[in-house]
Amino acid sequence: MTAAGSSRILYWIMSAAPPALDWQSALPALQLDGWDPYVILTETAAQWLDPSALAAATGHAVRSRPRRPDETDSTPPADAVLLAPATFNTLNKWASGINDSLALGLLNELMGAGVPIVVAPYCKAALASHPAYQANLELLRGVDVTILEGEFSWSAAREMLSSRTVL
Repeated sequence: MTAAGSSRILYWIMSAAPPALDWQSALPALQLDGWDPYVILTETAAQWLDPSALAAATGHAVRSRPRRPDETDSTPPADAVLLAPATFNTLNKWASGINDSLALGLLNELMGAGVPIVVAPYCKAALASHPAYQANLELLRGVDVTILEGEFSWSAAREMLSSRTVL
């Protein structure tokens, strides 16, 4: 909780990778850390997961598409972003400045606004060895995006998020 007693706003962006199926183990820990998660799913992740279950667990609508001009944006400004799990596709498109989805649009905009972003990649070894992937990770690190090293871990993502943000 913040000094005023309210939670910090976390945009939790999830790509379609196996750890996303275990979101229930990560959510309570994030909430215990004082985060109020607003979930944004990539289009494929929205097909893998049950957005209504995520909405019930977080108390917020889950978004996977940009809002229409006639829709209001009820999502408060983010204090931080957690991109976990982050796939090969999502990371490469983001680093290239591609803005063709809600998830990528938010990542591009919030990176430019200086909001702390923590990324927990989940990628097959064969894809992770691709030279574009490694170069793009370095590019993102160069603009102060925190990228976890090693095997994917919800607890490591949570710890890194806590270390990158302060109350």
